[in-house]
Amino acid sequence: MKIAYLGPKGSFSHHVVQTAFPNEELEPFSNITDVIKAYEQGLVDYSVVPVENSIEGSVHETLDYLYHQAKIQAVAEIVQPIQQQLMAVSGHSTIEKIFSHPQALAQGKKYIDQHFPNAELEVTASTAYAARFVSEHPDQPFAAIAPRNSADEYGLELIAEDIQEMEANFTRFWVLGAQLPEIALQFSTEKMSLAVTLPDNLPGALYKALSTFAWRGIDLTKIESRPLKTALGEYFFIIDVDYRDKDLVHFAREELEAIGIQYKILGAYPIYTIHDKGKENL
Repeated sequence: MKIAYLGPKGSFSHHVVQTAFPNEELEPFSNITDVIKAYEQGLVDYSVVPVENSIEGSVHETLDYLYHQAKIQAVAEIVQPIQQQLMAVSGHSTIEKIFSHPQALAQGKKYIDQHFPNAELEVTASTAYAARFVSEHPDQPFAAIAPRNSADEYGLELIAEDIQEMEANFTRFWVLGAQLPEIALQFSTEKMSLAVTLPDNLPGALYKALSTFAWRGIDLTKIESRPLKTALGEYFFIIDVDYRDKDLVHFAREELEAIGIQYKILGAYPIYTIHDKGKENL
C-alpha cells in the first residue's frame, strides 16, 4: 500500500505517516495539492494532509481544494502534538543564521531572542527543508528549527529541545481515501466534517443550519467560514460535528436538505492521537 505525504523526509507529515503506517510504502510530494492529486490520479492508495493547527488555524490549501475541486473524503484523522527543536551540524559553537518554516520561527522566537539575539532568521518551505539545508552546508554557522526526527534524518545535533513558546500545540491530519485503512494507533472518538452553503433567500440561514444540530444535542467542535470564490462576501462554512450518534446526525442532515441548505461531506472519521517524543511541525 502506498501513502502520499507532504515531504521531504524528516517533516512533520513524514513522522505522522511513519507512525500511522509503519509497514507501508511512503511517497513524498512537494506541496499539499500534489499530495491530494496523487490519490486522484491513482498513484497512491491514500493521501495524508495537514488540515488544522491549534495555534495557526486551518490549512486553507487543504480545505479549499477538498471543497472546490476534489471528490475525495477524509476517512481518518490523526492528531500530532507539536514541539520544536533547534539543531545544527555537530561542533558549531557560533550560530549566525537560523532557518525554518515561518510558524516554527514564530513559535521559537522567545528562545532565539534570549539565546541568539544576533542571529538572522531565514524562512524555508518547511522545517524539514531547513534541516536538510543546514546539513548540506556543514562549514557554515547555520542552525534549523525542525522536528526531532529531522536531526536523525540529516545527521544534525540538537542544540536545544522543546523551544516553542506554547505547550498546547497540535496539528490535525486527514487521511484521504475510499475506506478506513488499518492505522497503528488507538482511536478516541468520531467526527463528521461538512462544508455548508447557505441560500441567499433564506433569512437567518446560518442560525437555522446550526439549530438543526443544536436542538438535537449534537456538539459542534468547529465552525469556520471560507470564501466561495464566486463574489465578494459569499462564503461556505466548514462545520465539524460529533459523529458518535450517527442517526442523530443523519436526521440533522435531512433537515438541512428540507430547508434548502446544501452541504458537502468532507469526511466522517475516527480520531487518532500520537503520543510520543517525535514532535514536529509543517
